[in-house]
Amino acid sequence: NLGVVPEMIWVKNGGATENWAVYHKDLGNTYYLHLNTNAAASNTDGGNFWNSTTPTASVFSVGTSTLTSHYTRKHVAYLFATAAGVSKVGSYTGNGSSQNIDCGFSSGARFVLIKRSSNAQDWYIFDSTRGIVAGNDPYLKLNTTDSEATAADEIDPLSSGFTIHQTGSAGINFDTHTYIFYAIA
Repeated sequence: NLGVVPEMIWVKNGGATENWAVYHKDLGNTYYLHLNTNAAASNTDGGNFWNSTTPTASVFSVGTSTLTSHYTRKHVAYLFATAAGVSKVGSYTGNGSSQNIDCGFSSGARFVLIKRSSNAQDWYIFDSTRGIVAGNDPYLKLNTTDSEATAADEIDPLSSGFTIHQTGSAGINFDTHTYIFYAIA
């Protein structure tokens, strides 16, 4: 019932110790990430996660990887897409200092998930409940059990989305590296 082409997909095999598989439109249909690790995007399975097939508005494909299609286990899938003014699935290239990420919002991002895909790095979560402010911003790492970090100014409010910095404590804007994100207004 998404009604549009999913731009990011999370699939979890029912096995307790199995990794989450992640598809992202800007990585392509032969690459995958693991939601619960800091590993870089990989295509070592030759498209076996997503069957080397780009999703459509009515169907997405899974390949032979047991993380996405183990025949004796149930799987759950979460699908995400850009909804103008509400949510944005996207990517950017880090510049090592500060840059604005325009999501097409009118009152800024209230939730931001960022993952460096070109190299190993954590999944960072920022939200307006903890504080997306001009100053130090609390964040969590989705793939760890670390407590909330608050040591640096990593992200700032921007009416059309959010502004990212690279102060050294979080890996969200290293020069020339590729990042994927999901933001909600």
